[in-house]
Amino acid sequence: MSHELRGVILNYRLGIKNQRPRECLLYFPKVKSPGEASRLIGRKVAWQKNGVKIIGKIVSLHGKKGVVRARFRKGVPGQALGEPVYIIG
Repeated sequence: MSHELRGVILNYRLGIKNQRPRECLLYFPKVKSPGEASRLIGRKVAWQKNGVKIIGKIVSLHGKKGVVRARFRKGVPGQALGEPVYIIG
C-alpha cells in the first residue's frame, strides 16, 4: 500500500430507525480483502473541504470486501457522502 491512500465516504452507519453521522463507511479502491483492510484499523482519516477539516479514526471492518467503519470527532455533513478522505499520520 502506498503512503498516501485515498478512500471514499460511502454512507453513514445506518440502523433500522437511526443514522449515525459520526460513523461512516469508507471504501479504499486499492484495498480488496478484509486482510488488507484490517491493517488500516487504528489509522486516522481526514475529510477536508472549504477550510473545514474533520478528523476520524478507523475502528473496524464492515463486510468481506474491504470496507471499513470510521468514527469521526464531529458529525460529517451530508455533502461529504461520495467525497474523498485521506489517511493521515
